[in-house]
Amino acid sequence: MGMGSGEGRPPSLSLAAAVLALEAVGLCVAVVANIIDDVAGRTSTAANAAGFIVLEVIVAIGVALIAAGVARVRPWTRTPAVMIQVITAVIAVWLIQANRYDWGIPALLLAIAGLAALLAPSSLRALARPSPAEETETTVRRPPVNRRS
Repeated sequence: MGMGSGEGRPPSLSLAAAVLALEAVGLCVAVVANIIDDVAGRTSTAANAAGFIVLEVIVAIGVALIAAGVARVRPWTRTPAVMIQVITAVIAVWLIQANRYDWGIPALLLAIAGLAALLAPSSLRALARPSPAEETETTVRRPPVNRRS
């Protein structure tokens, strides 16, 4: 029961896409902060900082692509989007335990909102893959090709 039947995107899925987009923006802010720290010499080694920055950029691009997929109601995005929220929640708890409330609390709130939006019944229906029976009904059957040898 995907969105191919003319239904619109449910508001919960729009919220989930917005949360993922905000998380991608947050990662970009972290990249800028890490670049500033690296340039200012506040990192242990420049090579480690550069590697971490590259990894953050790759993750931010991935999260942004998944946000775009959720906004387009692509079924493949459900699992990675939920996993991003779970990982974000774990990192947020770790940040809160490290007394980094400025990053931890917003991250935890985003993770909770994103998870709730992704697991809302309307989002689950929208991102559900069609059953094999539904796929057979919508598949156009072509007559066999008569090939001469």
